[in-house]
Amino acid sequence: MATNALGLFHAPATALAAAGELKGAGFARPSLMSPIPIEGVEEVLGENKSVIKRFTFFGAIFGGVSGFLLAAGTAVLYVHPTGGRPIITIPPFLIITYELTILCGILATVLGFFISSRFPAIRERVYVPEAAVDKFAVTVVCDDTESFRRAEAILRGAGAEEIRELTEEGS
Repeated sequence: MATNALGLFHAPATALAAAGELKGAGFARPSLMSPIPIEGVEEVLGENKSVIKRFTFFGAIFGGVSGFLLAAGTAVLYVHPTGGRPIITIPPFLIITYELTILCGILATVLGFFISSRFPAIRERVYVPEAAVDKFAVTVVCDDTESFRRAEAILRGAGAEEIRELTEEGS
């Protein structure tokens, strides 16, 4: 059962400094909850790479290939007299290829957005109501009591007003 060390701060600068100290101390992924946007979070915690563009790319590739195969397969299955011209011609098939490229790219983008924003929540995430009003919360996952004590000492040294131990059930 994993525990989370949570520290509540009054000022955003102290919360950001505490998150930086936790990351520097070797904790894997400190998390910062804030009621307002904080300048400089990416420099301290690192910038998260978005996977949405990959969803869009592969969805568009899938849509383009399936659009062309749909048009070509229909032309091969239902052969009309073409007067000596080829049955599979590129220019008329580009219309359906383009349309399905756009459609599947958009649908994959929406799917990628929902997956990357973790909606619906598959597992319970740490939430503190005070962090939505007037406090800044820094949380970090601790594997054992020793790592919790280290995280607690770092949070206290950074100026946390309150430190809580939250346990995750089912981990």
